[in-house]
Amino acid sequence: MNKAFVRESDNEDEDDLPPEMRIPAGSRNYMTPTGHKRMREELIHLVKKERPEVVSIVSWAASNGDRSENGDYIYGKRRLREIDRRIRFLTKRLEIAEVVDPETQNPEQVFFGATVTYCNDNGDETTVMIVGMDEIDPSRNHVSWISPISRALLKSRVGDTVYLRTPGGVEELEVLDIVYRSLDPT
Repeated sequence: MNKAFVRESDNEDEDDLPPEMRIPAGSRNYMTPTGHKRMREELIHLVKKERPEVVSIVSWAASNGDRSENGDYIYGKRRLREIDRRIRFLTKRLEIAEVVDPETQNPEQVFFGATVTYCNDNGDETTVMIVGMDEIDPSRNHVSWISPISRALLKSRVGDTVYLRTPGGVEELEVLDIVYRSLDPT
């Protein structure tokens, strides 16, 4: 069989991801309801709208004859591969997703979905929300549940001191507040 038709690996899309986006072996893909909805909507948009549009453009471009110098055909085929790769990625992530509603968590302790305010040794306060790996947004202080800060904070309570290993040494953090709320849809 021609090598073009043989798939090298089932984790092909996972291997293209940076290490911080890969799901640890044996772990679940935790997501908030908002993150799950956003990914599902993106998948539906790609399958129902964007992919058919690109397929029609490629089909039209192919009917024009010489494909080797046909920009619409070449770009369309490349875009179609990108869309298909994203569809495979979203499908796999959604299949293994475990949706956890932050509002159903124990408000006394830090778990997935918590919005945690802590302060460091210098008294600097920081607030982070622990979300799924596909929902990370550093500009909004949304951190993955497998990030070092999340791992340090997990299972702590208000008033607890946790220790975060950083390249500069161990940092002492005091948990000031724990709140559970839904992720903003933006």
